[in-house]
Amino acid sequence: MKMVIVTGMSGAGKSTALNVLEDEGYYCVDNMPISLVVKFAELAAGQEEGYSDIALGIDIRSGNALGEFDEVLDELSRRHYRYKILYLDSSDEVLVKRYKETRRTHPLAKDDRVDKGIARERKKLEFLKKRADYIIDTSQLLTREFKQELEKIFIQGEHYNNLFVTVLSFGFKYGIPSDADLVFDVRFLPNPYYVSELKPLTGNDKAIQDYVMGFKAARDFLDKITDLVAFLLPNYVQEGKNSLVIAIGCTGGKHRSVTLANALADRLKHTEYGCKVEHRDIDKDTKRKK
Repeated sequence: MKMVIVTGMSGAGKSTALNVLEDEGYYCVDNMPISLVVKFAELAAGQEEGYSDIALGIDIRSGNALGEFDEVLDELSRRHYRYKILYLDSSDEVLVKRYKETRRTHPLAKDDRVDKGIARERKKLEFLKKRADYIIDTSQLLTREFKQELEKIFIQGEHYNNLFVTVLSFGFKYGIPSDADLVFDVRFLPNPYYVSELKPLTGNDKAIQDYVMGFKAARDFLDKITDLVAFLLPNYVQEGKNSLVIAIGCTGGKHRSVTLANALADRLKHTEYGCKVEHRDIDKDTKRKK
């Protein structure tokens, strides 16, 4: 019997995770009383069919009983039940935004501000995050991308390093992304904007890619940044970082930065880390002209 304990911050995606697991044949129970977890595992393991895989949603709604969960996990281990802990996290800013959009009350906020409730929740769940086998930060993930990450772990059985990388192109004239962890400036490269036939195209077009990558400086830059990121990623994982935003900028965020962001993301997608690419400002010039 396989057991997945789905936990983490309220608003980080636990319901979505349980739905994905249920679609894949897991028997899912959300908000089970802590005192019943071991008994439920015992009953599920004793079934000849129907409960080969189970998933339990455990979070802050358990109240004071959550403090007993550490001992419950130890008891599951003593009884040789195979369980994995999936911890879902998100930045405070994103969680506050999600609560405002849904107009729901944080379980620990009561009459206080949402961010105060989030801070209390982080402290209470800290022991679970330390014990987690998988940590997914959903701050930068669309629902579709989040589901793909879950499928990699629990369906395809791929190795997961608890770090998801977003490679983000942007234009300096629109400002540096506030959530960027690493920022690289590629304005030193020749600008396709000044080539009349290339100006209306973007870094998603082959003609722009051929132009930009036709310069040795661009190829050398890509090699060097790839080496740097390859060095940094395992060290970030070791320090407990769960998400990384690599921002690559040019003047308008349409040609050079898009080309290099695509190229770097292509290389990272062949590693053991989750990765996606976004182009923040690729259409802004077009929208402003309208």
